[in-house]
Amino acid sequence: MSKLNIVMAQINPLVGDIAANTQKVIDCVKVSEQTHRAQLVIFPELTLCGYPPEDLLLRESMSERINLAFRQLEQADFTATVIIGYPLIVENKRYNMAGVLQDGHWIAEYAKQELPNYQVFDEKRYFSPGSEACVFDLFGIPTALTICEDIWHKAPMAQAGEADARLMININASPFHQHKLQERIDLLGERSTEGNMPIIYVNQVGGQDELVFDGGSFVMQSNGELCVQAPLYEEGLFPFVLSNDDGFPAITPQPLPQAPSVLNVVYSALVVGVRDYVQKNGFKKAVLGLSGGIDSALTLAIAVDALGADAVSAIMMPFKYTSELSQNDAADQAYRQGVDYREISIEPMYNAFMAGLADSFEGTSVDLTEQNLQARCRGVLLMALSNKSGAIVLTTGNKSEMAVGYSTLYGDMAGGFDVLKDVPKTMVFELARYRNTLLKADGSLDDVIPSSVITRPPSAELAPDQKDEDNLPPYSILDQILELYIAQDVSADDIIAEGYDSDIVHRVIRLVDINEYKRRQAPIGVRISQRGFGRDRRYPITNAWKPGI
Repeated sequence: MSKLNIVMAQINPLVGDIAANTQKVIDCVKVSEQTHRAQLVIFPELTLCGYPPEDLLLRESMSERINLAFRQLEQADFTATVIIGYPLIVENKRYNMAGVLQDGHWIAEYAKQELPNYQVFDEKRYFSPGSEACVFDLFGIPTALTICEDIWHKAPMAQAGEADARLMININASPFHQHKLQERIDLLGERSTEGNMPIIYVNQVGGQDELVFDGGSFVMQSNGELCVQAPLYEEGLFPFVLSNDDGFPAITPQPLPQAPSVLNVVYSALVVGVRDYVQKNGFKKAVLGLSGGIDSALTLAIAVDALGADAVSAIMMPFKYTSELSQNDAADQAYRQGVDYREISIEPMYNAFMAGLADSFEGTSVDLTEQNLQARCRGVLLMALSNKSGAIVLTTGNKSEMAVGYSTLYGDMAGGFDVLKDVPKTMVFELARYRNTLLKADGSLDDVIPSSVITRPPSAELAPDQKDEDNLPPYSILDQILELYIAQDVSADDIIAEGYDSDIVHRVIRLVDINEYKRRQAPIGVRISQRGFGRDRRYPITNAWKPGI
């Protein structure tokens, strides 16, 4: 019986930086050989160009850069066999490929067969599907290659079995959403049992625009037992040992990490998404408006965890409707987190705008215009500070607000990245409480969000004694309706049939529908659900669709 040292290279590539991604591959293989005596190193899907490359794939120079990467890899003098993902054009068709590099030669290639074209995926726009299994000899083990979506379908595994494969390697760029890790584990347990072969599942990690890749690479025994698992959200080289008994492989089990809570994985996704969006786009700092409310409080906590306190500035911009409690809570949190903190009143600029608009507003009543003007004064201030300092503005709107348009264009929506864009208000409260349960290095509670921020009723404080629920249904009800209508595409009639008030349902749905134009102009933000606003949900702004069945 022989043994193979295998390394899962769970890396964080940068889309479009083929030279840097290639060098990262070379460095990872060298470290794997030296540190883990690796005989096989496995990288994620489309590692060389990063995922998703979108229309970069359509540029003619993509093939030239990939070919240059091939030459660098071939000349890298690896002792280990390497499996890696890349795009490739063959006879004027573009494929999503996995290749096996051994002793400077590509000994096997596989073209992805099942191309996802739902949710955030649109691979059929770019790739042609493959049709054949790829089974190669891996040190005496007949080994099949598949790529990501292939493993979610029965046919590629059956095809590999018919080609006498005894081991499956599946390379991935699988983005996070709630409960996704367990979905993968459950599915691959079924597939490994169906195929009677172990499966090595290697996933990438890191943020790419609104997507977050959570890693969590793992290995299944042929009986469907999870036996090796890499950490979530951690870039690294994760080794394990495979025993080869006359062509029949088995994996040496390792201690498995404790299953994380839903709040843990969501909070971690938000931190990784902010960190990588800010840093990969070349920003050194971030600035946000800290209102004393829960959304900006949670956003600040995430920003500091992602970037460090030295890289975050928080600005309180009070007006005559801003309560003393809000000002005190904002200052308290800024002090607890050690960020740069300033107060800049918007009253002088608001008054200047109102003076300039006096003739135009003569004879009209006070309405939302004046409230929106307050928000726009704040947006102008934050963008000015961004321009002067080079810091990205993090906006603080949550999914519930984005859904019903409870936000101001060019006001609180002005900025570069919306941290909570896919987080419902009810989960904002849960995440704030969760963040306060985390521990400092000395073992004490790191309760960075003041308790009064979490317990008092939410308010935009744009009018006297204003509360969110003066204008919206209770968030506990609103978020349930939004989940049904947005995430599950349930009709108005069917939502009402589940026991929700008819007037509330129709009002909420109308608000969702008429505010598509706002969402199109909103900053992108981290996706944590299966139906976020962005790549997931594409509705026409101009339409005459009526709610009902």
